[in-house]
Amino acid sequence: MMARTLPTQPMPSPAAGSSTHTSCRPPFCCPVESCHPESPTSKLRVESFTISLVGFGAGADQDLANPLGVGGGALHGWALSTRTFQSKVFGTDGGQACIDDDFATRGFANMGAWILGRNMFGPVRGPWPDESWRGWWGDIPVYRVPVFVLIHHARPPLVMEGGTTFHFVTEGIEVSLARAREAAQGKDVRVGGGVSVIQHVATPQATHLVISRQ
Repeated sequence: MMARTLPTQPMPSPAAGSSTHTSCRPPFCCPVESCHPESPTSKLRVESFTISLVGFGAGADQDLANPLGVGGGALHGWALSTRTFQSKVFGTDGGQACIDDDFATRGFANMGAWILGRNMFGPVRGPWPDESWRGWWGDIPVYRVPVFVLIHHARPPLVMEGGTTFHFVTEGIEVSLARAREAAQGKDVRVGGGVSVIQHVATPQATHLVISRQ
């Protein structure tokens, strides 16, 4: 099933002094701190996830040259250009410090575990031919916490440098959620995608939605 988008209304720009960053684009984002007040309760979060107007969260034909699918880089370009992503994901200096970077930064704050679909982990389809594929991120993945990957074909846990361990879960989303919450030890759990995984966990009762229009 394709993800649905919701009608959007332009949101007010941050008040003067509410952020040290300038806006990369028209101010349709509200200040991060007012949209997401701090809470001692562990949250299940979908952060900085981009979806097209027709409901796609990635391009087609994912392969080694196109981790986000053909055209997927353009869809997520706002995040890839931020200082946070350049540092945490690519290990480089530079990137833009702006409202987009505020959202990208918050996506890594207070995170105790992640949940990913198999395509988020890699392009391998069907049974694992071997255990040579170790993710898109090199020896030190960006997560640095336990990551639970939803799959249909079993594989032993993969321990990486920097604190990331990939756990491959064949029992479904409810088991993944339970294990992720336990591993997070009171911190938040982030659902990284893709769209089908988000659809399984984002219910109206559990969703706090902040929309930014480009």
